[in-house]
Amino acid sequence: MTKFLKIAGKAILICLIVVWSIFPVAYVVLNSFKFQRDIFAFPPRAFFTPTLGNYADLLSKYPDFFGFVANSLFIAVLATLLSVFAAACAGYVYSRFRSTALSASAFYLIAVRLLPPLVITIPLFPWVNQLGLADSHLILILLYATFWVPLNVLIMKEFIDQIPKELDESATVDGASEGQILRYVVAPLAKQGMVACAVFVFVFAWNEYVYAFIFTIQNAKTTPLILSELMDSVTGTNYGILFAAATVQLVPILIVVLALQRFLVAGLTAGAVKG
Repeated sequence: MTKFLKIAGKAILICLIVVWSIFPVAYVVLNSFKFQRDIFAFPPRAFFTPTLGNYADLLSKYPDFFGFVANSLFIAVLATLLSVFAAACAGYVYSRFRSTALSASAFYLIAVRLLPPLVITIPLFPWVNQLGLADSHLILILLYATFWVPLNVLIMKEFIDQIPKELDESATVDGASEGQILRYVVAPLAKQGMVACAVFVFVFAWNEYVYAFIFTIQNAKTTPLILSELMDSVTGTNYGILFAAATVQLVPILIVVLALQRFLVAGLTAGAVKG
């Protein structure tokens, strides 16, 4: 009886966590298919007549919306590639080499990662304007990639630490350079860690608001900024269009996470047990 109660308690807890996690997403998606009058109907209706009118209104009233979605995708993909590449290279160095300077820089990486984004943003703003990088895709790519490099470096170091150094030595005997060892020996064996790092950066870059708000005006606007503008519309918030836009923004994230779920889970747990 006691064992049954424990299993039932765990099952109930898991169900509550699942409902807590899924409810906000389901609420947004379902409301995107409702008429404006039905979204805040009380009591809420379990059954309703679905409509694609909100998506049609989104296309007609905000024709540039999907251009800003493309901005977000371009920035997120390039920031992810840059951050993972830098983290893999630096993680290899931290894993395979030892020195006082490297140990000190590891603590520096952690300290920098703990700083709030605004602490970096305020002194950076005049330099961005001076260099002509304001309202450009490049500044957001660099900021998003840099923001995640410290943590990703430490993650990659843990993964590379688990790869036997004997493989490096064998490759060196065969005439491989450090770059070739990293590319052909270490990277394939540490790909789960690289995928985990990539998901972290992509999700952050896709949803980030503060940097995009401060450093962009029009050309490099991302989707979170447009969603905030939809909420602050002068004519009032059309929640049907807002929920439709939010649903469109959710789709790439869901695709990425579901497609890489197997690699992500394996990547996050690979360093948990030492062989």
